[in-house]
Amino acid sequence: MSTSTPHLPPTVAAHVPTGVLVGGAWRPAHGGRTFEVADPATTEVLFDVADGDEQDALDALTAADDAFPAWRATSPRQRSDVLRAVFDTITHRTEDIAALVTAEGGKPLAESRAEVAYAAEYVRWYSEQAVRVDGLARRAPAGTHHQLVLRRPVGPALLIAPWNFPIAMIARKVAPALAAGCTAVVKPAQLTPLTTAFVAEIVREELAGRDLPTGILNVVPTSSARSVSGPLLADPRLRKLSFTGSTEVGSTLLKAAADHVLRTSMELGGNAPFLVFDDADLDAAVQGAVQAKMRNAGQTCVAANRFLVQEGVAEEFTARLARAFDELVVGHGAEPGTTVGPLIERAAVERVEQVVAEAVDDGARVRTGGSRPQRPGYFYAPTVVDRVAPETRLVREEIFGPVAPVVTFGSEEEGVTLANATPFGLVAYAYTRDVGRVMRLAESVEAGMLGVNRGMVSDASAPFGGVKSSGLGREGGEAGIEEYLEPVYVAL
Repeated sequence: MSTSTPHLPPTVAAHVPTGVLVGGAWRPAHGGRTFEVADPATTEVLFDVADGDEQDALDALTAADDAFPAWRATSPRQRSDVLRAVFDTITHRTEDIAALVTAEGGKPLAESRAEVAYAAEYVRWYSEQAVRVDGLARRAPAGTHHQLVLRRPVGPALLIAPWNFPIAMIARKVAPALAAGCTAVVKPAQLTPLTTAFVAEIVREELAGRDLPTGILNVVPTSSARSVSGPLLADPRLRKLSFTGSTEVGSTLLKAAADHVLRTSMELGGNAPFLVFDDADLDAAVQGAVQAKMRNAGQTCVAANRFLVQEGVAEEFTARLARAFDELVVGHGAEPGTTVGPLIERAAVERVEQVVAEAVDDGARVRTGGSRPQRPGYFYAPTVVDRVAPETRLVREEIFGPVAPVVTFGSEEEGVTLANATPFGLVAYAYTRDVGRVMRLAESVEAGMLGVNRGMVSDASAPFGGVKSSGLGREGGEAGIEEYLEPVYVAL
């Protein structure tokens, strides 16, 4: 049940499903248990949400498995039309969805609106890709027969999403899965299940209005992820797993997925270097640094985590970055003028405090920030720290908070070495005017994505994903739908 909050419009609060979605119907969790979802900016409880368990998960998989033959047989054009209609509704309801993203996740409304637009673009992109799944027909080299290669949906999929982008990460998984002809069980994050439920209801209504099979999309919120993922991964009816989250959890899920040799997509942890070379446009570099670091208060997998700055511009860049951070406005995401919202929970604030304190003990210098604002909620001030030793936790580990550690380097080679000195390789950023250097970085930096003279790389039409411990597979672009298709070769 929703509490009274001035930051969530009553028209939105009255229409947020809080149950388990199984076979096209919302219902209480098996056993009737619930868990609370709170606003991280105020700690006020927003809703009590159904706390799904093993039985709910298996019921959802049964619904997905039962719906799969009919959805697979549904024409690509029909699947495309469904997704296009969902895109139109999401776009039309941007303000409602953005208010919900801000209420449960804390990010400023401007960022929430941008996330809704970003998520909608995935739905539109895959509405278009649904009718563009390619095959192959050719004569075999030996001339003895012809070869046909068809692509068919892999089957029921488990989609596990993180809390930091509650609509974008769901859209990035659900849209290609449905476009390919797969059915799905979605496990939203415990901290932010409301947006997922709201969007799932949009999809449910669209399917019901077209008399298409129920059970295509099922949602099981839970406070115990293993109670849902464990039984599903052990069930041979499940044929696909897509997970976004930490490398530690991803590794555990991969081991469980091995028993039934599931198709897996893993978008895992990051430790993004942000390289600034002596020839960089510093105005652009600072602007890009704020964008790459401070979206969602630094709580993104593609957030710049380490600012590696060449010695010739290190002091000027750091001073400018500190001034830019000083201009940011910390507050509730729904308040006018807010540019930085809260962290997601108390433990996140405590961890950021700890890693900053450790760096200072090791000789680092706080240029701005470095403390909690005196206000309710889980806030931490935008912080710039320089003179940071490369071996400190602030540099070695993913911060997931509004802290920018600056490390200096000499030569280009040293900068690349520092950039690659991590088991992760999701994204990297570089600011330079040297085109030759850009091409060398593209070849030498160990990351799945490289942003050159820009602080954002994500795009629905491009393949998103990393190397090393940052994951397997890609989401977005043409590659995204391939994750839900398997090639079938016919010798004719």
